[in-house]
Amino acid sequence: MGLFARTRGVTRRLTGVTALAVLIAVGGSAATANAAPSATSLKAWQTEITAVPHPSAKGCFTADYPRLAWQRATCASAPAIPMTPKRSIRPLVVGNGNDISAQAPSGFISESSGTFENIVNVTSESSPIANAGPPVANAYTLQINTDFFASTACAGSPNAGCRGWQQFVYANNGSSGQVFIQYWLLQYNAACPAGGWTQFSFTGDPDIYCYRNSPGAAAVPNQPITNLGALRLTGTVNATSDSATLFVGATAYTAAGSNSVNAAAGWTTSEFNVFGYGGNSDGGGAATFNAGASLNVRTRITYGGTAAPICVAQGFTGETNNLNFGSPAPAATAPGPAVVFVENTAGGAATNCAAASVIGDTHQHTFAGLLYDFQASGDFVEAQAGSGFEVQTRKASGAPTWPNASVDRSVATRMGSTKVALCDGKSLVVDGRTRDLPSDGALHLPSGVDIHRIGNVYVVTDSSGNSIRVTVNSGYIDVAVGLGTYPTPVVGLLGNPDGDPKRLAAKDGTQFAVPLSFDDLYQRFGASWRVAPIRTLLAPCGAVASGNPSAPFFARDLDEELRKRAEATCLQYKVRQEWLDACTLDVAVVGGRAALTYVGLVPPVVNGNR
Repeated sequence: MGLFARTRGVTRRLTGVTALAVLIAVGGSAATANAAPSATSLKAWQTEITAVPHPSAKGCFTADYPRLAWQRATCASAPAIPMTPKRSIRPLVVGNGNDISAQAPSGFISESSGTFENIVNVTSESSPIANAGPPVANAYTLQINTDFFASTACAGSPNAGCRGWQQFVYANNGSSGQVFIQYWLLQYNAACPAGGWTQFSFTGDPDIYCYRNSPGAAAVPNQPITNLGALRLTGTVNATSDSATLFVGATAYTAAGSNSVNAAAGWTTSEFNVFGYGGNSDGGGAATFNAGASLNVRTRITYGGTAAPICVAQGFTGETNNLNFGSPAPAATAPGPAVVFVENTAGGAATNCAAASVIGDTHQHTFAGLLYDFQASGDFVEAQAGSGFEVQTRKASGAPTWPNASVDRSVATRMGSTKVALCDGKSLVVDGRTRDLPSDGALHLPSGVDIHRIGNVYVVTDSSGNSIRVTVNSGYIDVAVGLGTYPTPVVGLLGNPDGDPKRLAAKDGTQFAVPLSFDDLYQRFGASWRVAPIRTLLAPCGAVASGNPSAPFFARDLDEELRKRAEATCLQYKVRQEWLDACTLDVAVVGGRAALTYVGLVPPVVNGNR
C-alpha cells in the first residue's frame, strides 16, 4: 500500500524518495535515510527537490537527501568578476563559442541541468582567477549559459541589437565555492541601468556591456576537480523568479536570483561545461586539465516536451578549457531529453553535431554511418545542408598506375556568402583571393567564418558550427565534414535519406538500396552529384578531368603479395577489422602513412562495399 499526503484538500500518492521524505518529516522511521542512496534514488531526489518552492523568493538555501524541504542558509557575496560572453575568433578548444549545446525543439527552456560522466584520468586542473595572474589549482567554473535573446531589460538601450544573457554559475576558487547567477545586457551601448549593473567593455571594442550578479551566492565547500563526477548544476526560470542550484552528491545548495533579464521569455538553447574562473577585458580565462583527461558532458533541458533536444555546435561563454572534442558525434541519450558528448585532451575533431568523412582513395563515410567506396574523378557535392552550407571535393584519377581508383586533391566550401577553397592541399583561396596562412595561424572573416591551420590540418568553421577539417597528405587530402545542427536534412555523396545508412539518394530524390550496383553507383547516383563547371566552387583550382572507373576496385583486387604487405601494415597499427579492407587499399595505393588515419576510428554502421 502506498503512502498518501494531503495538501490543500488534494490527496496525492507518494512513492520512492518522496514517500521516505514524508515519513521522516512526520516522525516515521528514518533507518533507510542513513543508508547510502542508490544513484537512481539520488537522481530522483535531485529532480524532486528542484521542483520544491523555496521558502522565500530571495536568499540562499540548502537541502539534504532525502528530505524534500529547503533550509535557509546565509548568503555570501558573489565574486565581482565577469564571466564574459564569447568574442572574436572561435578557438579549437572548448569554449569562447566552440561548444555543444542543447536547443529546445519548441517553446522556451524552463530548466536545465548539467553533469559529467565517464570521467577518465582527470587528476588535476588549474585556472587563473579572472584571467590574470598565475593559475590556481582547482580553480574553475561550471556554467549553464542561455543563448543571447531579445530581452525587456534592453528597453533603455539605443541599440536594437541589445540582447539579454543569463549564466548559472558554480565558481570554485581552489579553496571554496559559490553558486550564483550572473546577468548580462550585451551591446547595451549606453550608461548601464541603476540597481547594481556594472559597465564592461572588451579591449579595443567600443560596445558597452552591462552585468550584475544575483543578490546573494550560496556558499559551497571546496570541490577539487577530482570530485567533478559528484556535481550537478541546475538553473531554473519562470515568469517571476529564477535560481541556481549545485548538488554535491546528497546535498543541494541554491541561490535565488533577481530575474533581471526575463530569461523565461527567451531561453531556447542551453550550454553546460567546465571553464576557467572568469575573465576580464581581454576575454575569458582557461581551465587547464592534465594530459590524458577525458569526460562526457550531459546537458539536459526541460521545455514542456519530451522529444530529444536539437544538438547545436555553438557556445556562448567566453571562458574556455584546454579540452577538445572526440568522436563519435553527440547523440540524444536517456535520461532525457539530453545531449551527451565527449571531450578530452586527445580530441582532434572539429566541434560538430554530426560527422562524415572522405578518406584515402576514396572511402565515403556518411553522416548516418555508411561506408562505401567511390572512385570517380571530377568535382562532386559531398554535402549540402539547407541553403547556407555546401562542401564540394575534387577527385583525381589514380591513372595510369591505379586507373580504377581516385583520391581527393582539393576541397571547397560555401558558408553563407563566404567561399573557401584549398587547392591541391597548398593554395588557400577565400572569396576569390589567395590568402597566406602560416602554420598555427588563423583568420577571422567578417562573415563569422574562422579558418585555422595547424601544420598540415586546416579547419574552417562558420558561426552556426558547420565545419570542414582538411588533412593534407602527400598527393591527397582527407576531409571531415561537421554539421552545426542535428538532426537536419543533408544531401550529397555523404547524405542518407531520413538518416538511413542502408540507403543513398540521387539529387532528384531517387533512392537506392545499399549495396548499389556498379552502374547505379556511378551512372545514376554519382552522376547526379557531379558538379558542372559553371557552378563548381573549385574554379579557383583550375580545370579537372572527369570520368568513372571501368570496374570496381577493392583490396581483394590487389596483387596478392602487395595486399598482404599492406594489410600487415594496417594490422601493425591495430586498425579495426571493420576498416581493414579500406586501410589495406589506401596503404597499397597512397602509402603506409595512410594507416594512421584509421587508428581508433569509429566503425561504420553499414559496410556498403559488401
